[in-house]
Amino acid sequence: MTLAPDARLLFVTRVVRMFGYGLLSVVLVLYLVALGIDLVWVGAILTLTLLGDAAISLWLTTHADRLGRRRILIAGAGLMLLAGIVFAVARDPWVLLLAATIGVISPSGNEVGPFLAVEQASLSQTLPDRERTRVFGWYNLVGSLATASGALGAGLLAQLLQGAGATALDSYRAIVIGYAVIGIGLAALFWQLSPAIEVPRPKVTSIATRLGLHRSRGIVLRLAALFSLDAFAGGFVMQSLIAYWFHLRFGAPPGALGAIFFAANILAGFSALAAARLAGRIGLINTMVFTHIPSNLLLIAVPFMPTLPLAVGVLLARFAISQMDVPTRQSYTMAVVDPDERSAAAGVTGIARSLGAAVSPSLATPLVESASLAGLPFVIAGLLKIGYDLLVYRGFRAVKPPEEAEYHPAQP
Repeated sequence: MTLAPDARLLFVTRVVRMFGYGLLSVVLVLYLVALGIDLVWVGAILTLTLLGDAAISLWLTTHADRLGRRRILIAGAGLMLLAGIVFAVARDPWVLLLAATIGVISPSGNEVGPFLAVEQASLSQTLPDRERTRVFGWYNLVGSLATASGALGAGLLAQLLQGAGATALDSYRAIVIGYAVIGIGLAALFWQLSPAIEVPRPKVTSIATRLGLHRSRGIVLRLAALFSLDAFAGGFVMQSLIAYWFHLRFGAPPGALGAIFFAANILAGFSALAAARLAGRIGLINTMVFTHIPSNLLLIAVPFMPTLPLAVGVLLARFAISQMDVPTRQSYTMAVVDPDERSAAAGVTGIARSLGAAVSPSLATPLVESASLAGLPFVIAGLLKIGYDLLVYRGFRAVKPPEEAEYHPAQP
């Protein structure tokens, strides 16, 4: 299938943005610690990063279809630039907290800000139902490859700079500056999007319409609650904290950390691509659940591995199947709402994920620092995620998207 010009451009913006997120995620905690910031403050900064993202992104995404998707995407790039600049020049924890709250910073390597919701809505508008999951699979693949490249680049650059005589702090700061520069490039790319990505404004405006949801509000809120649980679990094992855990537990240097997460994100990307083929056979909900449970059992096993190679091997096995629920989850959300609800639906469910993930880093950081409890975040995350999978299956296995309902007319 040939993508429209705007869709191709959105693939490019996804690559640029996720490269920046991967670049930052490997060194963010190391950078804050090198600044002399206590781990309790680090946890608070990570939490405020996600809480601030949730608040700002909720407003941006629920208004995107009325105010203009292109404008919202450019505004998000500006917040990314702002956060990168402040993190690069500030040392005061309170200033960093403020920047984390109002800016766009990704401590996990995953999507933050309004970008994903608005891009998903824009892509869905250009695609037939049967192509949506497949294109979302490719969209996630290129994002994972970009995140992997950013993670590898950050590790290699930090090690190269330190080998050339730079302090650890200066090497990490160079990467933070690079993140800010990426924000500028992203804004320039979004500027080139055409009016074709916009939706017509509703002729009749109600409070519900202004919030972006109407017919599908109930199902969106149910999905949002479950996605929040999944993200709360994921916040215990966000990429920057796993990197720090490997550094503390096995003494892994920045270059090794970059290589680990390069491989992890490559595997995650291809697992997302495989999801479309599997979903075509067994359905979106079944793919989300039946691939997610084994990946979480592997996650629980990571801290019980006695050596670095074994721990890395189990982690990589987990990443090889962990992301098959991502394009299916995204596609399912876009499928069960009306076209003019898509930005808001993706935004509300995305914000729910940010809120869910915002609390757990503050709970996880003291555990990671404790020699006896360092592996507990992996166990908590895995068990909570399995609970989420079971709840999704119970609540939504009978709610079919249009492309599946065609083959199951008796289903609601």
